[in-house]
Amino acid sequence: MRKIRVAQIGTSICSHGAAVAKTILTNPDVFEFVGYALPENEKEKFKDCEKIFENVPEMTVEEILADESIEAVCIETEEIYLTKYAIAAAKAKKHIHMEKPGGLSLSEFEELISIVKKNKTVFHTGYMYRYNPAVKDLLSRVRNGELGDIVSVEAQMSCLHGDDWREWLGAFGKGGMLFFLGCHLIDLVCLIQGTPEKVIPLSKPTGKNGIDTYDYGMAVLEYPHGTSFVKTTDVEYGGFIRRQLVVTGTKQTVEIKPLEVGVESEFPFGLRSEVTTYREEAWGHRGEHQNTPPYDRFREMLRSFAAYVRGEKENPYTYDYELSLYRLVLACCDLH
Repeated sequence: MRKIRVAQIGTSICSHGAAVAKTILTNPDVFEFVGYALPENEKEKFKDCEKIFENVPEMTVEEILADESIEAVCIETEEIYLTKYAIAAAKAKKHIHMEKPGGLSLSEFEELISIVKKNKTVFHTGYMYRYNPAVKDLLSRVRNGELGDIVSVEAQMSCLHGDDWREWLGAFGKGGMLFFLGCHLIDLVCLIQGTPEKVIPLSKPTGKNGIDTYDYGMAVLEYPHGTSFVKTTDVEYGGFIRRQLVVTGTKQTVEIKPLEVGVESEFPFGLRSEVTTYREEAWGHRGEHQNTPPYDRFREMLRSFAAYVRGEKENPYTYDYELSLYRLVLACCDLH
């Protein structure tokens, strides 16, 4: 198997830069980690962030982009800078893995998609639930009609962070938590139901401890046969363990709750998911329960990216889908 020569641009304590770097390092059969760059004053903002790269050489962004032997780049800056550096990598004809969802500018994201489409290079985004085995199985069941016609999707993904983190959300304006984490949920709804007829943004600041960022994110998505919603907050006790995806169809309801829970395993980021399927009409029916085997959310994501780069698999998430999803994220955040 040919190794992918890869570099990483950026990191962030608030997203998955460290996890991506560790995943590259712990999959030496797949990747050759050539170098990393820390733009946007990241060394000052994120103290000790260089430790995550262990013995990987530090480079400048310009050196990474000019090195023709580097075929793939992971863009892991803070969200507001993602599209900026992804465009630079795209212009250098690199294959790109980019943290979700992109920067705040629709025109820049459209430019990015135009460039990668023209170059026919891989454009892969960090929506990790796409590689969750329970979610993958549910999507398959939806598509083969096992759930019947889909009536609604309910998706929740919350946290409990300190004041500093909640103040940081202000960089996304009205998007706040919905832009930062709710994009994962919007992706799931879109994969299951497609583009909605109407979007109703409902995000609010909770005002906890006098902080006025949009730390309560919510949007309603209207479809022909029902209404779906996404919800994500940064003030919820038990928010992580209560993350859930509920899909209601005319034949079945499937609930994944928790979406993820940490477990001991052979993987660096070991997780499992708990699934309940309801297919009986009796009111007291408690459903059929199933747990996934342990998995690593980042391992399959990045190994899939490598397979796309090598041409072994075709990325099922097309350029046009990523653009339509990004537009929907902005609409849900009332940022369009």
